[in-house]
Amino acid sequence: MSQLLIKNFSDLAQYEGKEMGISAYHTITQEQITKFADATLDYQWIHLDAERAKTESQFGGTIAHGYLTVSLLPYLWSQIALIENLKMQVNYEIESLRFNQAVAVNSDVRLRAKLLSVKDLRGIAKARLEVSLEIKDSKKPAYTGIITFLYHFNS
Repeated sequence: MSQLLIKNFSDLAQYEGKEMGISAYHTITQEQITKFADATLDYQWIHLDAERAKTESQFGGTIAHGYLTVSLLPYLWSQIALIENLKMQVNYEIESLRFNQAVAVNSDVRLRAKLLSVKDLRGIAKARLEVSLEIKDSKKPAYTGIITFLYHFNS
């Protein structure tokens, strides 16, 4: 797994229509889930109460918040592509996102990304990516969707 180096619009455009890569696995721990609950004020028992989740849920334990897994997108994407020479990067749009499967505590997840399109909007690169958050040893991804980043390159 090698990280792609992107320094300008042309570097990015060469990957249009192609899979760009797969990130390393990231383990979602109970500590991370608890911190996310504190940050978002989402204290639903399925995320925090291990004993209750073990006995009352179909998952056999706690699960990550769906939005926690989405919030990992920029981190995991940066493992696939190193975008340099930037003034700014903007998380612009989630065009579609479907949660397919819950992510159990201590699961390993990784991001797979394909560049669907890239457009030059007066010097700003608009990159639409098809993404899938894969769960180790699972055939079904946690989610699939299309996201858009805006890259303001220096030149």
